[in-house]
Amino acid sequence: MKKKCLKEIIIKHQIQKNNNNSNMQPEKKVLVLGIGNYLMGDEGIGVHVAERLLKENLPPDVDVVDGGTGGFHLLEYFETYKTVILVDATLDNNPNGTIRLIKPRFAQDFPKAMSTHDIGLKDMVSALQLMSKMPTIHLFVISIESLQQQGIELTDEIEKVIPDVIQNIKDLLGKIAETTTGEVLEAVV
Repeated sequence: MKKKCLKEIIIKHQIQKNNNNSNMQPEKKVLVLGIGNYLMGDEGIGVHVAERLLKENLPPDVDVVDGGTGGFHLLEYFETYKTVILVDATLDNNPNGTIRLIKPRFAQDFPKAMSTHDIGLKDMVSALQLMSKMPTIHLFVISIESLQQQGIELTDEIEKVIPDVIQNIKDLLGKIAETTTGEVLEAVV
């Protein structure tokens, strides 16, 4: 039943894209997409990173977007860009503030205990695979302790890692710029 619904969404999306062909923009090279719920404290780290990255001097072929809690409304971004760098929180039992870089190629490659919106992202990756429109994805996950904290402020521990996350993203962007495909063979983190 779930696959049937997913296929229906994909078909509707493809029809809509075909109807809007005249408005299509050329493929951009890299998108940095911060994912998270801004109102859930540390769970919103991806959104906080995106906000701070907007103040940085980035190459002209790099766009930064606050992706909120993810989901199918982000599908068009994944179709437009050759490379997508995701930033999100994860509940993975690593020490709070641990930064990891993952290269998911399939929905099951995402961490098992990502935050509250991971189901939407995993479904979207499956949809992209069904449409043969999968970009190169680099996923920075930042370990958080829990989803219990509410509020727009990050804990001090998570706040302190944001400069490191931003530097890791810039380093990865440099490596991507050296390639033509967006693939990077060695991890930055």
